[in-house]
Amino acid sequence: MSKNGNNGAGGQPRIPRWRRTLLILGALFVGFALVVGALFTRLYTGAKVSTVGAVDFRNALVVPPLAGSTVEADGTRVFDLRMQAGETEFTAGTRTPTWGFNGSHLGPTLRAAKGEKVRVRVVNTLPEESTVHWHGMHLPAAMDGGPHQMVPAGGSWAPEWTIAQPAATLWYHPHPHGATETHVRRGLAGLFLLDDAESAALPLPKTYGVDDIPVIVQDVTFDGAKLDHDHKLMRNVGFLGDRTMVNGTLDPYVAVQDELVRLRLLNASTARVYTFGFDDGRAFRQIASDGGLLEAPYSTDHLRLSPGERAEIVIRMQPGEERVLRSYPLDAGLDFWNQRFGGGDDSFDVMQLRAAPTLRPSTELPRALVAAALPTGEESARSRFFELKMSGINGRKMDMSRVDETVTRGTAETWTLRNNDGMPHNFHVHDVQFRILDINGAAPPPPLRGPKDTVFIPSGSTVRIALRFDGPADPDTPYMYHCHLLYHEDKGMMGQFVVVDPGRPAATPKPAPASGSHQH
Repeated sequence: MSKNGNNGAGGQPRIPRWRRTLLILGALFVGFALVVGALFTRLYTGAKVSTVGAVDFRNALVVPPLAGSTVEADGTRVFDLRMQAGETEFTAGTRTPTWGFNGSHLGPTLRAAKGEKVRVRVVNTLPEESTVHWHGMHLPAAMDGGPHQMVPAGGSWAPEWTIAQPAATLWYHPHPHGATETHVRRGLAGLFLLDDAESAALPLPKTYGVDDIPVIVQDVTFDGAKLDHDHKLMRNVGFLGDRTMVNGTLDPYVAVQDELVRLRLLNASTARVYTFGFDDGRAFRQIASDGGLLEAPYSTDHLRLSPGERAEIVIRMQPGEERVLRSYPLDAGLDFWNQRFGGGDDSFDVMQLRAAPTLRPSTELPRALVAAALPTGEESARSRFFELKMSGINGRKMDMSRVDETVTRGTAETWTLRNNDGMPHNFHVHDVQFRILDINGAAPPPPLRGPKDTVFIPSGSTVRIALRFDGPADPDTPYMYHCHLLYHEDKGMMGQFVVVDPGRPAATPKPAPASGSHQH
């Protein structure tokens, strides 16, 4: 035996206790790191979704019906919308609880012409209060349907206004503060199409549901028969589904009878950004953006739409062919993390177009469409800056009792929108259609030069927009501006502005009516 007692049996030196402890801790750490790494790898790999080549397109596309209306003696066109709960068979024999307007899911397409006065009688039969916001519509603040115009459960609301903007593809959806994502995901959405004489005179496909087809795209996940509303781990953008549907139709196809087909695309998803194109990479022509027609058709083979954005495209079909509208992976300069967990690597086969053996001839698209009637930025009376972060806009979360910005009626402004938040955002402004002046200092590409009310802003980007506030002044009732990734909006990424007459101050916003019915 050694004198110092450091040798064990057989004369082997003992490992000091502290060293044994370090070895054990090191082994545990390595084991933990391996387990965490394996779990992350599995999570990362499993976060990528693709339905390309896996959709059988077995269901004929449902086209939302045109809403009926009546015309009163003074020329007012009156629509009725009933917010209701119900059940929808997305798959035959399986009944899924949903919400809708005038039915169990989604809503009818409202249609009116420039210059018409309209009234929409909204009745809420849902078990909770909600709103109906007319997204993209130029109208008085009290008729806007934002969170200050709540319709209580069992209540009603009848906004009325005069259509004072060009032909466009707009839409309507709920806007309750803190619950917009849930209400839209349950099925509350519909189109609001505007017509005018200028667009009617152009040789464009315009037979609704035949060669002029609404395409309301949403992503969805099912948990058995129910819609799954959960946000998966690390999905900071909000809900991302594992498949898509169009107009509430799973695996849809549309029968094409004409050479040229106009698709009115609406991204009605709550968080997902789509990059639309066709499976053969063919070019198509974009003719309109959020707020109406472009100055000329623009030929491209892909088109990016973030939540709330719309675009109208025209595709030429050949007799007997089948083409697939596809959403490709997102190319927006996202980092490793957001590209995967923000849905940037996902791809979807969205809808199939099936051309008949013989197609009706279509008139070629005109070279020019309509002249832009948007502010240029040169006449801006004021500039404002908006820093977009998940924690709030300009460092502040939404407060219903606070007016964030006050603008003067009849003036134009330039707003600078900056996203340095590490994740994608977009920006929607109520009441106005704006011009995108530049993106990161460069002129916007042709698809973004038309009238816009929503713009996608990837992290690290700066966008400048020019807006004109021509609506009636109302110092008591605000409009909203917000991120239209609805999880972000619900968490407080929203602000308020009021339009006032020159020299007049803003007032404290009035609280939304709490009960009963109200009518304007």
